[in-house]
Amino acid sequence: MKYFAYKDDNHITCLLCKHYCTLKEGKSAICGVNFNIDAKLVNKTYGHPSTLHIDPIEKKPLYHFLPSSSSLSIGTVGCNFSCPFCQNHSISQISVVDESVNYSPKDIVDLAFKHKTQSISYTYNEPTIWYPYAKDIGVLAKENGIKNVFVSSGYESKEVLQDMKSWVDAVNIDLKSFSHEYYKKVLKTDLDGVLASLIEFAHSDIWLEITTLIIPDINDSEDEIHKMAKFISLKLGVDIPWHLSAFHPDYKMLDTPRTSEASLQRVKEIAQSYGLKYIYLGNILNDNSTYCSQCNTKLIDRQGFKAQMLNIKNNKCIKCQSSIKGVF
Repeated sequence: MKYFAYKDDNHITCLLCKHYCTLKEGKSAICGVNFNIDAKLVNKTYGHPSTLHIDPIEKKPLYHFLPSSSSLSIGTVGCNFSCPFCQNHSISQISVVDESVNYSPKDIVDLAFKHKTQSISYTYNEPTIWYPYAKDIGVLAKENGIKNVFVSSGYESKEVLQDMKSWVDAVNIDLKSFSHEYYKKVLKTDLDGVLASLIEFAHSDIWLEITTLIIPDINDSEDEIHKMAKFISLKLGVDIPWHLSAFHPDYKMLDTPRTSEASLQRVKEIAQSYGLKYIYLGNILNDNSTYCSQCNTKLIDRQGFKAQMLNIKNNKCIKCQSSIKGVF
């Protein structure tokens, strides 16, 4: 795909995310890492990761995608969101690139082979803003039998959304709120854009899981939780796993209290009332094993980030033969 379009003799339009930033010569997009250089879009982070780590796939979090496998996780710097609660703000809210760190796409794939990971995850900061680098890694990985995972806030452009279908295997998308005002005023983006991405992913062959950080007095009202659960149930499907994570004070929200376990359980109950089958609670001690939605047999046992397949074969419960959506 083309990553930019010419607007006029002096400007280009970035096609990576839904901001569709218009850039003058030498100027950057909102993310701070994509520039108009000589009338072309140049991503300053290309080849310069800020973070490389081997993670369990459960940490993404993905619970219905290659359970118990490991994933080579890579991030750069910058973001197209302005989340005041960001736990990775030390890399996402800066735009200074360490050009002394150099990893070509082949270097990243070689690392995945070296550490025998089944997938590569584009994560830690928003991968949409360094899509050209991620895709070059991902296409090479796919050619060598390695899966690709996108961990994103869901603000991909329509062009990128279509292009992802050719090489991305799984995504975890943050649904941060169901308030148009909160997305606009605080996160500096648009809720409808994220919802459109979620619908696109749900109707593609890319495996989708959703994460919502439940923040006290921000997005945990009964009304908002009902709206989120209803949207997931009606527009995306009851089989899509929804991860509800407990907030802890961070970045610009150090005075906001932690999310209580009781609050997460309340949200889970609301979600289940809409028929959602797989609700998982994160950042607290809790049973996050996967159970058959028909006979309640434990299919996958989880202890922290460790998972063990128990009673599932060919995407079916061994006991009652009910189908379980996912990539197992």
